[in-house]
Amino acid sequence: MFLDEAIITVSSGKGGNGCVSFRREKFVPRGGPDGGDGGKGGSIYLCANRDLTTLTDLSSQPFYRAEKGQDGGGNKRAGRSAEDLVIEVPVGTVAREILPDKPPGEGRLRGDLLSHSERLLVARGGKGGRGNKAFASATHQAPREAEKGEPEEEKRLYLELKLLADVGLIGMPNAGKSTLLSRLSAATPKIADYPFTTLQPNLGIADVGDYRRIVVADIPGLIEGAHKGAGLGIEFLRHIERTSILIHLVSVEGESVERMVSDYRIVESELKQYSDELSTKPRVAVASKIDLLPAERQKELIEAFGEALACEVLPLSAATGQGLRDVLERAARLLGVGAQDETPLEPRARG
Repeated sequence: MFLDEAIITVSSGKGGNGCVSFRREKFVPRGGPDGGDGGKGGSIYLCANRDLTTLTDLSSQPFYRAEKGQDGGGNKRAGRSAEDLVIEVPVGTVAREILPDKPPGEGRLRGDLLSHSERLLVARGGKGGRGNKAFASATHQAPREAEKGEPEEEKRLYLELKLLADVGLIGMPNAGKSTLLSRLSAATPKIADYPFTTLQPNLGIADVGDYRRIVVADIPGLIEGAHKGAGLGIEFLRHIERTSILIHLVSVEGESVERMVSDYRIVESELKQYSDELSTKPRVAVASKIDLLPAERQKELIEAFGEALACEVLPLSAATGQGLRDVLERAARLLGVGAQDETPLEPRARG
């Protein structure tokens, strides 16, 4: 099961208490203070792990507590400090501290884990208290005071996963995004002839030659009202935010320029209403499933669609492979990958 949101509670460890103690040794007429300091409580960190792809495990275990520090002892013995607790999350996880008067998604930003092994401190362990030995001085030779350890920190965190990808595939349901991803990479998303085949984002890696690759994300289809919660789109719009460019697929199977333009504008409108930043990302407009039309009709329809959008539209049949190289090459050049390389860019063969 794919989960890209989770709410967890974290509690660091309390610091150990300092000790009040005096030396008691035979033949030592005057023993002095020898109470040791308490140990530090364990802190809690989030750590990004590129092998994880979902927050499912955190949802099933919503509470995390670190150990407390050990109290100090006599004979100047310091208490043992507790080990830190490390919680592994997928790369691309955003952590927010939930505030009482705000929704979880609008809480205080604690950090954004963008690279493998990156750590984020989310709850600091309490500092250990000082024992009475630390309070001894020339004028205060028999102190009977010691400090208590600092208390733990407890926080509720809202974790949100935003997939990291160079290219995002967008479009209406059944526009051919999953098929395109399966042809560009070794990913094997579910493909079928009905809406909402893709129920979760899928990532694939496309090889563009000379050991260079781009990461492609297939985002579940958007419908009108997605930014308000209609369909599946609202659950996954966040994953488009991190992409550098977007490939917008529009199916030609209806053979209607008006319908193609309407589909294109519905998706673009949903992106803009969700985030102004999404509307400014570089686009590659693609007319997909052209294998369903005769050759003479393909050219006519694509030219009319491009004129309506006032931009170049690339023809594509992911099923037959027609246009795959052009789409991949355009995406790579917009990303600045392979722009100086004359080696032909070839999509990965299936099977």
